[in-house]
Amino acid sequence: MIRVGQLLLVVAAIGLWVASRLPWVAVQSSDGLGQPKTSTLNGAAWSNALLPMAVLLLAAAVAGLAVRGWLLRVVAVLLGVVSLALGYLGISLFVMPDVGPRGAELAQISVISLVGSERHYGGAAVTLGAAVCCLAAAVLLMRSASSGRHTTAKYATPAARRSAARAEDGEATMSERGMWDALDEGHDPTEHPR
Repeated sequence: MIRVGQLLLVVAAIGLWVASRLPWVAVQSSDGLGQPKTSTLNGAAWSNALLPMAVLLLAAAVAGLAVRGWLLRVVAVLLGVVSLALGYLGISLFVMPDVGPRGAELAQISVISLVGSERHYGGAAVTLGAAVCCLAAAVLLMRSASSGRHTTAKYATPAARRSAARAEDGEATMSERGMWDALDEGHDPTEHPR
């Protein structure tokens, strides 16, 4: 499940990068002396949070390799918040009553010379798709954090390995590795504490 979540995060990050390159708003202005001029704002200009969010999603995908347990849950909750923010960025273009004044401000055009504005919905739709991928990845990471309760024995300390072996075997047997760890610590592995 973690691998699928990481793949969804990479897809969402790529989607945000694509959305930052697509046109979001075009504003037409005229100074009264010549033909009207059109300025097109791409996603990075319209919403400067798209690229940092893409980097954050890539970092979360890498973090899925390194963290487990409650830290993975924290990453999943953070991804849930990021998906809400991405949803807001995408939906805001659809529901904003007039994009002209903000577009003129971002294009550094005087509002007085503003003639018209036009929305391009492709970038916002890609951002909404990235938000859905991010939310699905958050759910998968949360589920895998709750199902993978034990750490990998490869990285466990000797005490943790002994504790896991005792829990599984009920103190009846000790693994060969557990015996060597006990000898390294100066304990007799054949004695069982009462």
